[in-house]
Amino acid sequence: MIWKTAILTASDKGARGEREDTSAQVIRELVEEELGGEIVEYRIVPDEQDEIIASLIELTDYYRADLVLTTGGTELAIRDVTPEATSRVIEREVPGMSEAMRSAWMERNRSAMLFRGICGIRGRALIVNLPGTPKGVHECLAAIMDQLPEALLMVTGQYRQ
Repeated sequence: MIWKTAILTASDKGARGEREDTSAQVIRELVEEELGGEIVEYRIVPDEQDEIIASLIELTDYYRADLVLTTGGTELAIRDVTPEATSRVIEREVPGMSEAMRSAWMERNRSAMLFRGICGIRGRALIVNLPGTPKGVHECLAAIMDQLPEALLMVTGQYRQ
């Protein structure tokens, strides 16, 4: 199965073109190589809650992405609002996935306890917040990659027991 995947980067510097989005490159590689997914949309927005919310809604409702992976805006800085924006658009949270990501990442990096990312369902899409660093993205996606196909089958209504 090819999963339609969207990538959303929340970054003030990235949105202004002042920083290369290396985290999204890691997401793209892992999605295409490990998950067999297809990137249907990619965008960078500033760390503004309203813009993140609007993008998440568009990616799930208009682009009909099965999976939306966000990167950035998940730590403690005042402008880090991706989890808040995500919580405003999801209908149900999937706490086990965010717990697994945090736990696996903390085994290698104690500062991972500062990661506030959440995971949840909007309609027939799974939204997963990832850290804003390439290494953090890799660690967190690796922690849940084996469960993503089953989760996506469930969320999209294709799961057969």
